[in-house]
Amino acid sequence: MTALPQPTGECALPAPLPASANGPDATRAPATPQHAPSRGHALPLAALLALAMAAFITILTEALPAGLLPQMGLGLGVSEALVGQLVTVYAIGSLLTAIPLTAATQGLRRRPVLLTAIAGFVIANTVTTLSTSYPLTLVARFVAGVSAGLLWALLAGYAARMVPGHLQGRAIAIAMVGTPLALSLGVPAGTWLGIALGWRVCFGIMTLLALALMLLVRARVPDFPGQARGQRQSLRQVFTLPGIRPVLFVVLTYVLAHNILYTYIAPFLAAAGMGQRTDLVLLDFGIASLAGIWITGVLIDRHLRPLALICTVLFGAAALWLGLASGQAAAIYLAVAVWGLSFGGAASLFQTALAKTAAAAADVAQSMLVTTWNLAIAGGGIVGGVLIEHAGVAAFTPVLLMLLAAALVTLVFARRHGFPPSH
Repeated sequence: MTALPQPTGECALPAPLPASANGPDATRAPATPQHAPSRGHALPLAALLALAMAAFITILTEALPAGLLPQMGLGLGVSEALVGQLVTVYAIGSLLTAIPLTAATQGLRRRPVLLTAIAGFVIANTVTTLSTSYPLTLVARFVAGVSAGLLWALLAGYAARMVPGHLQGRAIAIAMVGTPLALSLGVPAGTWLGIALGWRVCFGIMTLLALALMLLVRARVPDFPGQARGQRQSLRQVFTLPGIRPVLFVVLTYVLAHNILYTYIAPFLAAAGMGQRTDLVLLDFGIASLAGIWITGVLIDRHLRPLALICTVLFGAAALWLGLASGQAAAIYLAVAVWGLSFGGAASLFQTALAKTAAAAADVAQSMLVTTWNLAIAGGGIVGGVLIEHAGVAAFTPVLLMLLAAALVTLVFARRHGFPPSH
């Protein structure tokens, strides 16, 4: 995934930079006058929705095999467990390549890089549609993961560059709306379509969507220049910028807590006597997530720090509630809704905080966020599995609360850099 208002006083961003790296300075002044935003300028909805569509395709491409395990297993002649590795290898592709690819493309114009990332999905999903070979499909999924790593590192920074500083958080929230839409609507619809018409039809449709998106990006998304060689910062320089590490630590702990619960929600619900209602619980989560991202989009530019604190506290309250509400269906639905509400806008909050902190190095910083996020996803699967194996789902709540407490303490102390108050 990838990378805003200019605070004043102790948390002020650097003065406007010359047109550079990831285009104009990461928070204002594009190098191309025809795209220069002015204060009060309307949001470029067509361009931002194109970015949201890119996020939608990315998430749907990643998650779709999980809903079609039996069908894909039959089509490829392998077990469901091996089909599950199509999701794993996708995540590995993002994890291994997001940072080096983003660093290597700093000097290139932004729109061609964005189009190249989308083209990776066209190729990967086309191969997946036509392949009858499991190893070839694995390669295609790795390519899709590589494309996802690069694309996530671009999206938030791209959205931020298209608008003036006081609208950047809202622009990022719009660009990120494709994520909850894909999880709450896209994956269930894709699963239904795959069962009804065949899984290859689903991936063929994904190819067509990606092709249409390339045309939309070419027509409506502005281009920005890459960074001049003398203005690029190394990974170490970006990582040691004040505020970068606190934001990444909050991402790691918050998303790890989320993925422990989300990955193992089925056994968690089974232990609570709701094993047959997993689909309804996930729908509840998805709808609440949409509400969360809408609320975040409205308030993020003025209240980023309070929103981050509130989301963390709400998630902690939901985790505690879930641990105490075993067998109480209404309480569990309500707790899951609170969890979804808190998680819906989390990606936008973290990406906006990181983009503000990194300024002109936003894309490189966002590639670190992509890597951290994927580590948290992988960690959620590993930690949750160990907990279930050795302590049962009852151990989830205390572990989640410890992780969220660490995130909350970091948020509280990252007042000067990372999550400063808005002005």
